[in-house]
Amino acid sequence: MKRFIVHLLCTVSIMLCNSAAANFSTQNAKGVPITFLEAAKNSISDEVLSQAMSLKCIKYKYGGNSPQPGFDCSGFVNYVFNKAANVKMPRTTRGLSRIGDTVKKQELLPGDLVFFNTRRRPFSHVGIYLGEGEFIHAPSTGSKVSVENMVTGYWLLETTLQW
Repeated sequence: MKRFIVHLLCTVSIMLCNSAAANFSTQNAKGVPITFLEAAKNSISDEVLSQAMSLKCIKYKYGGNSPQPGFDCSGFVNYVFNKAANVKMPRTTRGLSRIGDTVKKQELLPGDLVFFNTRRRPFSHVGIYLGEGEFIHAPSTGSKVSVENMVTGYWLLETTLQW
């Protein structure tokens, strides 16, 4: 799993925040330094999850990166982060896998990116973790953006999660 959110201004925190505002500094995809108030991270993270959920049922389209004509998995992630947080992310799953911090399964937070090995190679599929073992993604040809459980069924038994 990768925690891209922190590096992309969008950390979702389910921990209690201090009442005092703190600054958060990071870089955008082009390496430009940006500073935000700590409270802004949760707001942006909520936008990421809201934007992702609003796209449920959009059809899958290989190479797609918009609602029309549809999304592939990395196009979906890129579109969500761009619309919700004005952050341009790498276009491919391989590119996405090269940014952010790797986290353990038990450290996953809503908004983290989760990677799967669906084609006998690491980082061949990506989705956005929603919490409670669920993630949202653009699965494959003939399907639509959907929420899946990653602790049972296909996503547990047939793939290797990239922790």
